[in-house]
Amino acid sequence: MSSNNYPSPSRVLVIVAHPDDPEFPAAGTIANWTAQGVQVTFAIVTDGSKGSPEPGMTSAQLVAMREVEQRNAAAVVGVTEVLFLGYEDGRVVNNTDLKQDCVRLIRQYRPDVLITHDPTARIIGNQRINHPDHRAVGDAVLDAVFPLARDRLNFPEHEAEGLEPYKVLDIFLTGTNEPNLTVDITATIDKKIAALKEHKSQIGDPEKLEERMREFGARSAEGTSFHYAERFRRVQLPG
Repeated sequence: MSSNNYPSPSRVLVIVAHPDDPEFPAAGTIANWTAQGVQVTFAIVTDGSKGSPEPGMTSAQLVAMREVEQRNAAAVVGVTEVLFLGYEDGRVVNNTDLKQDCVRLIRQYRPDVLITHDPTARIIGNQRINHPDHRAVGDAVLDAVFPLARDRLNFPEHEAEGLEPYKVLDIFLTGTNEPNLTVDITATIDKKIAALKEHKSQIGDPEKLEERMREFGARSAEGTSFHYAERFRRVQLPG
């Protein structure tokens, strides 16, 4: 498993299902990049309207809360542009509308690296079931990467709007059973934890969250010289 061969992009696009999905698997890596001046954009597909056990909480209240939380968390790791596509939480399917939205994002932002969910991981580490929204978004993003965003006759209205076809060549997949890249986040673990603490509706006890994130980061760094790490399945496509 590679421990230091990761890119220094100019532009990174993160397309994920829910608020907090950028931070749990990738906030340390993202903070590494933004500290180097990399432009990172978050695109959150769903409205996050279902993820609360609180009695009396409504979906409308939760949507508003989670948008604020996501913007605050993004700011902690140096991300200033956060887009919300507004699909209903828990009901995402890999259909033409979602694919077109993903193609539009790719053609607009033209990322050197794209981060999304690994749709092939239905059960992760024999310990948890991957959220169906994660799988649907990951599938749609990969379909958008190849072949849809590449081939100009897919969604030709984009070209009429000035959005040219684009080839994504470097993909980081999160929530994977097949990691092949370990990124050192020792310098940014504190920012990752601070960002996650902004998701107050989701994390429960912040002290327990910090303990859990440090343990997870240390486990992810096993076999390297790093103290803390994040792991990805990196897919590099030919140019």
